[in-house]
Amino acid sequence: MTKPLRADARRNRDLLLASAVRQFSEKGLDATLDAIAKDAGVGIGTLYRHFPTREALIEAAYRNELDQLCDAGPALLQELPPFEALRTWMDRFVDYMTTKIGMSDALRAVIASGGNPYAHSRDRLNSTIEQLVVPLIAAGTLRGDVLVDDVLIGLSGIALAAGEPAQREQAGRLLDLLLDGLRFRG
Repeated sequence: MTKPLRADARRNRDLLLASAVRQFSEKGLDATLDAIAKDAGVGIGTLYRHFPTREALIEAAYRNELDQLCDAGPALLQELPPFEALRTWMDRFVDYMTTKIGMSDALRAVIASGGNPYAHSRDRLNSTIEQLVVPLIAAGTLRGDVLVDDVLIGLSGIALAAGEPAQREQAGRLLDLLLDGLRFRG
């Protein structure tokens, strides 16, 4: 069993993960560990205490982004009406995919070294989508034949086709079209 991190160590770890996402998304494999540590406001030794290898940092950064996205689903359901929660989460999914695409070279390096940053990703995403759509199906707002994996594939397609920041308006329109297709027609 791993010992929980002290508050300062947790903060440093979170800063490193956020910096890694930024740096690898912007610079790909040209991002250096020194630059990541400096951007996070910590020393390189702190980076290595948390992430002994470059691949460990990349994988942890990716999984952290996935965790944040998936954890947002239930939180949004508590804050917003179910339909609004789903639509808000869909926007966050496009942001997540944009980050993942930006990190693609770094993620491929992890895979080449024998890691699997995507293990369980699809299951986690489908589980979150299910939590978001089941209340809407039960309320008769969404079609009863909605398959969560189909929603995930649709969202992924939108993110790949219109995920760039300059395309956010178009991505929003496409998300609205997807949602309109999922609505129950009585």
